[in-house]
Amino acid sequence: MLTAAVKAFAALGSPPFRAVLLKSIGLAVILLVLIGIGVQRALAWAVVSGGTWLERTFGGYHGLISLSEWMLEILAGLTVIVGLVFLMPAVTALVGSFFADEIADHVERIDYPADPPGHALRLAHAVFEGVKIALLSLVVYLCAVPFLLFAGIGAVIFFFATAFLLGREYFELAAMRFHPPAEAKRLRKQHGSAVLVAGMVIAAFVSVPILNLATPLFATAFMVHMHKRLSESPRRELIEPRRTGVKRV
Repeated sequence: MLTAAVKAFAALGSPPFRAVLLKSIGLAVILLVLIGIGVQRALAWAVVSGGTWLERTFGGYHGLISLSEWMLEILAGLTVIVGLVFLMPAVTALVGSFFADEIADHVERIDYPADPPGHALRLAHAVFEGVKIALLSLVVYLCAVPFLLFAGIGAVIFFFATAFLLGREYFELAAMRFHPPAEAKRLRKQHGSAVLVAGMVIAAFVSVPILNLATPLFATAFMVHMHKRLSESPRRELIEPRRTGVKRV
């Protein structure tokens, strides 16, 4: 598993990975800007409408209401900026998942040239998985806020929850290139312990600011290696007894 993690991390510096990372971050920034503009316009409209309603309802107090509107507009702008920074990893996960097959294909061609290549997911399925991973990432980060108020056990619970959720999603994403969704889930459950430990590696990666923008690339490449190793382990168990002359019971 350590070898798989090292290979996935080392691949982040390769030209194909850098190209995908730049594309995913670029598209994520564009999406975030559009979201930010929309939210800022909505909040500004709400502030102005609220101020107008207050003046009509209570009359007078124009100066106080105008000052309140000005302060609320500044607060709304700061809230949008903080919210966009907070959403960046989730939006990057959404956009990056659309390039998951490109990353997986590159890993398979470079590290497993003798194996049959996987098949890209259908567009509708890829979009569904991308949205699911993005929502999952968003939920994980939102859940992190209350855990910041607790020391020790809260952080541990959050870490393992992140490991479990992201590990299962990225493993199934890699497995579905070779298996139907039901079989990918069965394989994930069969190797639940290994997938959880692999998820802990991803959770550790996610916890590093800035670096976590590359989470979709690292997690996809890492789980491609893990799927290969876990898929080959039953075959090795069948081959090794034949080589040693031991009969399986």
